Amino acid sequence: MIHPIYTELTECRDCYKCVRGCPVKAIQVKDGSAVVVKDRCIYCGHCVDICPSHAKKIRNDLARVRQFLTSGRKIYCSLAPSAASEFPDGMDALVLALHQLGFSGVSETALGAALVNEAIETYALEHDGACNKISTACPTVVQAIKKYYPSLVDHLSNIPSPLQCHSAYLRKLYGQEIGIVFIGPCIAKKVEADETPGYPDFSLTFEELRTWLDLEHFDLALLSAQIAADPTLVPAFVPCRAGKSTLYPVEGGMIASLAWGSDPFQTHAVAISGSTQVLGTLGGMQCGQEHNNFLELLFCEGGCINGPGAEKGRSSASKKALASRYTRSRIAAAGPVFGGDPAFVRLLLDKGYSLIEEPGKVETDLPVSSFVSKHSEDEIGRALKFLGKRDKAEELNCGGCGYNSCREMAIAYLDGMAEPEMCVTKMRKEAQSKIDVLLRTIPIGVVIVDDQLRIVDCNSSFLRLFSEVDFAIEGELLNLVGGLPLERFVPFHEKFRDQFANARVQQYRLHYQDKFLKVTFFSVEKQHLVGALFEDITTPTVRRETVIKKAEDVIQKSLETVQQIASLLGENAAETEIMLNSLIDAFKVPAANQSDGFTKEES
Repeated sequence: MIHPIYTELTECRDCYKCVRGCPVKAIQVKDGSAVVVKDRCIYCGHCVDICPSHAKKIRNDLARVRQFLTSGRKIYCSLAPSAASEFPDGMDALVLALHQLGFSGVSETALGAALVNEAIETYALEHDGACNKISTACPTVVQAIKKYYPSLVDHLSNIPSPLQCHSAYLRKLYGQEIGIVFIGPCIAKKVEADETPGYPDFSLTFEELRTWLDLEHFDLALLSAQIAADPTLVPAFVPCRAGKSTLYPVEGGMIASLAWGSDPFQTHAVAISGSTQVLGTLGGMQCGQEHNNFLELLFCEGGCINGPGAEKGRSSASKKALASRYTRSRIAAAGPVFGGDPAFVRLLLDKGYSLIEEPGKVETDLPVSSFVSKHSEDEIGRALKFLGKRDKAEELNCGGCGYNSCREMAIAYLDGMAEPEMCVTKMRKEAQSKIDVLLRTIPIGVVIVDDQLRIVDCNSSFLRLFSEVDFAIEGELLNLVGGLPLERFVPFHEKFRDQFANARVQQYRLHYQDKFLKVTFFSVEKQHLVGALFEDITTPTVRRETVIKKAEDVIQKSLETVQQIASLLGENAAETEIMLNSLIDAFKVPAANQSDGFTKEES
């Protein structure tokens, strides 16, 4: 089965943004591609939200669900309470649409939340009014604790999540053979469907539901208009509608729906949302910080209303207001509201997760794993040196690789999660070193100038050609040339200015102070940096002059002969003379009194 979050490798662009954004660094970079490591992932979906090339994907279960609806079984929809903030056209229209899509009934996941609340309150009454546990409502928080904070597993409530409890309750009411499909804003709910099959059977995000509605040409606004004309069109929630527990998807909503919610000072419970705050809280607890409260931890900032499978671009204030008004309307409306089930709550307290385990499964707890580094300081030190961090001063902790520090990057490299090429500083230094070696050793002069005609970089060969320096300049002395005006070295500096408007390589032959130079201009950064190569071709040119002199002698003798047979050759002799003289002009060394200058090289 495909992992709930995966990478489309052909679309991954080597940006490491997912590594930077992943709160637990569950991204492995291999051969330049960033892939999600299943055993490390906590399914928060942040990498999906921030991937600029949309290479991170959420597994699409829509086709499987549509096939599931044709199985002949009764299929119930467990609808997340955050639907009220996701579909402002109205919940009634959505429920009607879900029935028309083929569901036998629509039930609110908030019923499971109400059962969880009842179980927590019963537990507190049986333990002197205290329940110093961590809520299991957020599956991402549960995954984070089991994988990264294993010492806190015992602090988790042993009551399954609201969705799992709701699934178990629906099976109690309508039979074990029914099918259950959850629809909500959470990717991690897909993991609950994978790990505890049947509780639920499948999980769809709101995004997948919108796709489904579009495929079937459903218009919720049109359905709302039909319902306004005939309210009896709306099927009722089964077994009935939920009450205060519909506030669960908002930060603090769980506590507000508990009996403790009436305490304005929240002396028994604390609500925390957002990855940074949640992980900070768990980290503090693992280090021994005091914990005497019930903790409602939601990994998505602001709560489930901002889940990764929800619609993007709408403000948290708008979503929270819609969710709060929806809960108020449920409490105030006439008709039955779910009142709980003490017998089922006792079953939850007594059996815990064993209530939803696969038949025949012996273990009552999901496996615990930890990714705490086991590398020695010597190993980490060697890795840092390999990454170019030979001392503390070179540990810039710039975050370019995606990790918070060079030390974290070194550990990730040792764990096989990162590649050396991810270190921007290392790669820049290596590139600069290669350029420096090339510039220093190349036998021709090289100079790079900016659009202000200031020298950005050059080599010793350039200085020997255009200054009175007759020795090699290296290292720091050469760096001092950077930033100086080009006109201090060459009188033809304006020729460089002409090159900024031309990105093509241009070649010239330059006569300068009794030297012949082959000059190649090239663009380094369009309209900002221009480079030039100067190759001294004086010696070959002088050799050509000797050839030309001998050629002139031959020409002279040939002309004498031509004059004798002019009657036979006629105009051919004159044409030959013109061509030979053109050849001489092309190769002739300028006279001593001739000015320096450029000659365009013919291609």
